[in-house]
Amino acid sequence: MRILLIEDDTVLGAAVRDQITADGHTADWATRLDSAGEAVRSASFDLILLDLMLPDGRGVGFLKALRARGDVSPVIILTALDQISDRIDGLNAGADDYLVKPFDLAELSARIGAVARRYSGNPNPILTHGPLDIDLAARSIHRDGKPIQLTAREWALFEALLARPGQLLSKAQLEEKLYAFDAEVGSNTIEVHVSRLRKKLGSAIIETERGMGYRLGKP
Repeated sequence: MRILLIEDDTVLGAAVRDQITADGHTADWATRLDSAGEAVRSASFDLILLDLMLPDGRGVGFLKALRARGDVSPVIILTALDQISDRIDGLNAGADDYLVKPFDLAELSARIGAVARRYSGNPNPILTHGPLDIDLAARSIHRDGKPIQLTAREWALFEALLARPGQLLSKAQLEEKLYAFDAEVGSNTIEVHVSRLRKKLGSAIIETERGMGYRLGKP
């Protein structure tokens, strides 16, 4: 997934960014609400991690504005505000989850996965696609009972296609899912990842519409 992290604490922000990138996600990090606003206007995010106390305003106001203009991106609030009233305000503003600092990074990973699965319409982390047994929570794949090792980029690409079965995704859409704003992307990077996934998972796992994009193959 492509995740927007809105957090002004540089130490915590770096730790969260490293955790979600280690999980195979793409992370864009904003330390102010104005730059976060520019980010959501420039790209589509699969999930937003939002601090409530930013140098230029309150995260709840940002969240309300996000929902008011129809943005339905999942939002997990990360904050030191631990009063019940703060939690109620955050959830009523449109947050999907609320995590109080300090928190365990492994728990954050689990909550990200749980929220993402709810939005995909299938809260079950265990999926089967043809000969593949997929555990989204463990980020593991077995083919005919044998484990298959994927790189973080390969997993992110496969997960993007898996989340939209039958839907054609353009090369640009996939690049947006896999890479942050400041990343340098080679002209044939997506083609290389697709080729490697086909070698590992089966040649029919990804279908190509020449000049249009890619979709998950039929089971």
